Amino acid sequence: MKDQIKDFIHYLIVERGLSNNTIVSYERDLNSYQKHLLEKQHITSFNQVTRFHIIEFLKELKETGKSSKTIARHTASIRNFHQFLLREKQADQDPSVMIESPQLERNLPKILSLKEVEKLLDTPKLTNPFGYRDKAMLELLYATGIRVSEMINLNLADVHLTMGFIRCYGKGNKERIVPIGRTATEALMEYIEKARSKLISAKQPTDALFVNHHGKRISRQGFWKNLKKIALEANIQNELTPHTLRHSFATHLLENGADLRAVQEMLGHADISTTQIYTHVTKTRLKDVYKQFHPRA
Repeated sequence: MKDQIKDFIHYLIVERGLSNNTIVSYERDLNSYQKHLLEKQHITSFNQVTRFHIIEFLKELKETGKSSKTIARHTASIRNFHQFLLREKQADQDPSVMIESPQLERNLPKILSLKEVEKLLDTPKLTNPFGYRDKAMLELLYATGIRVSEMINLNLADVHLTMGFIRCYGKGNKERIVPIGRTATEALMEYIEKARSKLISAKQPTDALFVNHHGKRISRQGFWKNLKKIALEANIQNELTPHTLRHSFATHLLENGADLRAVQEMLGHADISTTQIYTHVTKTRLKDVYKQFHPRA
């Protein structure tokens, strides 16, 4: 059974070109699925699995307190896996075909106000190379709305400051071109000219745009640690995650009249329904403003 999971993961890497984070999620979901089948239901082959066995596994996830989002992700992993087995003739049927995903609670993304964004972006002090780097990273995230994973994977060759755009690779390794504004361009230029060379070791040169104190490509965890520290210094009370600037970028664009399709393109969303969540955020904010300022609200 483990060999079939390995075959599927290999297919996702080679043929689907999925991101490392997605691959890790698939592998984790399917390993827990296989473990449950073997230990709780005594199933030794995926060919023995029926719809009932899958329902029992999903039921256990619910009973152990897993969220509907987590259960939906497991369901999708199992469905794609069984479709793969059937397509590769490693199974006679697809037992997941009638399994429905749970209804997801749609939480509105948390965003920062324009004033909070300005406070956050102005917090890094340009007194050392790390200040220049942190300023450039925050300005770039808010200027482009790219994911943190896309930002940390940027190389110097992906940044075209004179032309005013960056090239990044999103989910499924899809390339997209995203424009950057004057402020972010200036912050990047200052970082590259005044700070980056001081952070890189002459013995171990790197193409990475953003590097850590070891001179190596900064990690997602490293950025998250820095972001929490900067938010504390900026005295920002709202909940902050690595995705907050992306959410704020999209919401502020739509509030100022940007076209939904253009925002979808910049965010790299495959489906416009994913982008539409930000229109709900803007409506909610309009209601709050109305209640706060209208004399008869």
